[in-house]
Amino acid sequence: MSERYLAVVDLGAESGRVHLARYDGRRLTLEEVHRFANGPVALPQHLYWNVLALWQEVVSGLRKARRLAGKLDSIGVDTWGVDYALLDERGLLLGMPVHYRDRRTEGLMEEAFTRLSREEIYARTGIQFMPINTLYQLLAHQREQPRLLEHATHLLLMPDLFHYWLSGERLCEYTNATTTQCWSVPQGDWARDLLVRLGLPVHFLPPVVAPGTPLGKLQGELAEELGRAVTIVAPATHDTAAAVAGIPMPATPHDRAYISSGTWSLVGLELSHPQIAQGSASNFTNEGGVFGTVRFLRNVMGLWLLQECRRSWQEQGQSFTYEQLFALAAGAPARTALFDPDHPGFLPPGDMPTRIRQQLGAYSQPVPAVEDIPALVRAILDSLILRYRQILELAVSITRGALQAIHIVGGGAQNRWLNQGLADATGLMVIAGPIEATAQGNALLQLVGLGELHSLEEVRALAANSTATETFLPHPEQRAAWDEAYARFTALFPLIPPPQEQRGC
Repeated sequence: MSERYLAVVDLGAESGRVHLARYDGRRLTLEEVHRFANGPVALPQHLYWNVLALWQEVVSGLRKARRLAGKLDSIGVDTWGVDYALLDERGLLLGMPVHYRDRRTEGLMEEAFTRLSREEIYARTGIQFMPINTLYQLLAHQREQPRLLEHATHLLLMPDLFHYWLSGERLCEYTNATTTQCWSVPQGDWARDLLVRLGLPVHFLPPVVAPGTPLGKLQGELAEELGRAVTIVAPATHDTAAAVAGIPMPATPHDRAYISSGTWSLVGLELSHPQIAQGSASNFTNEGGVFGTVRFLRNVMGLWLLQECRRSWQEQGQSFTYEQLFALAAGAPARTALFDPDHPGFLPPGDMPTRIRQQLGAYSQPVPAVEDIPALVRAILDSLILRYRQILELAVSITRGALQAIHIVGGGAQNRWLNQGLADATGLMVIAGPIEATAQGNALLQLVGLGELHSLEEVRALAANSTATETFLPHPEQRAAWDEAYARFTALFPLIPPPQEQRGC
């Protein structure tokens, strides 16, 4: 067969990448051809995504990929979930997309529960309750600009917006639709009646297509440059769904867990069926995966905590690479100061070191001095590891399974110290890599759209054949110290806490 050339657009919350993927019939290789920053724009009213600058960068990356390959067979885009753009009947943007870390959704979950019970919303959607969910963003939009929602003819999630600009098709891809808390798991369709009962319009909800669906050929002036034969394929457009698809694990991974580690950490299991009744009290999410799978997981604040600390220190004149911070943490006292990494006060941008120290103090934990950066970074990493263990143990108890290994992928997989700590804390083998699992999963689903792959078994086999990983085995002598820290952590920060006001921040 002739070699296939795919342009993989992977937009993360901190940076964007365009990869050129090559498939020769046996192996898939990725080459990063363009990388760019992705930061929010703060205006007096709200925090926005700079979607026009992102589009310029995407086009620049596509041009580079085309020049390198000589031709492109397909293009596919994945991004983060929940955020959206509104279009009018001519397909024009109705304002800039608001960033999920904007404060406009504060208090709106609780307001929604006065109209519909928490239990009913979860029973319909199966999604973890988080203020960033599209459902609460729409309620905020309705409160501020009700006429704009009425005027909009299409709501497109972020990857769908880029696919529309490439193909002219106004569609939504399934894995991302399921992140919104506007999708009914039992019905397999938008939860229109639920939205209506919450006072939201539903006329702008687009048709939904499966991951790996060809959307059509490249349209517009860009087609003159890149080629009119280029197929636009909707991969698994939610970056976590793409990352999980790209993990080199069995197609039926009954004894495997995964952590997609980046700005967020997504910790969970791949299942064949949702666990809505069982996952309700523990607030697990049942997001759609590829080939009918379910991503049964919890969102963890993840390396956002470290990213914001790093940004704050840089503003104070202290610049560190992530590798330098990890090395500093390795020399700090272990498992001394613990905090809840998912405290809602950590969600917006801001002075993260001060917020973490405040929460440590609120729970009578040792508070590192302002200048003791190693101890603060160690507190972040230790607390993340213990939260990962806590979620995985709860997931296994719900599904009545047993784990033998954890696959950790994404940028966080580069942290060898964290990988070894996770193995030691859980007693499980940790398999790290690929770092670019999201881009790999995106490319694999483009190959599905091109007719080269046809099943999850084929996708995972190609992933395994195309990926280098590193294995970390637990050190039994470390387990007792981690168990002691875990007992302290779970006593302070249970995943299903009793109803009481949270402290700190």
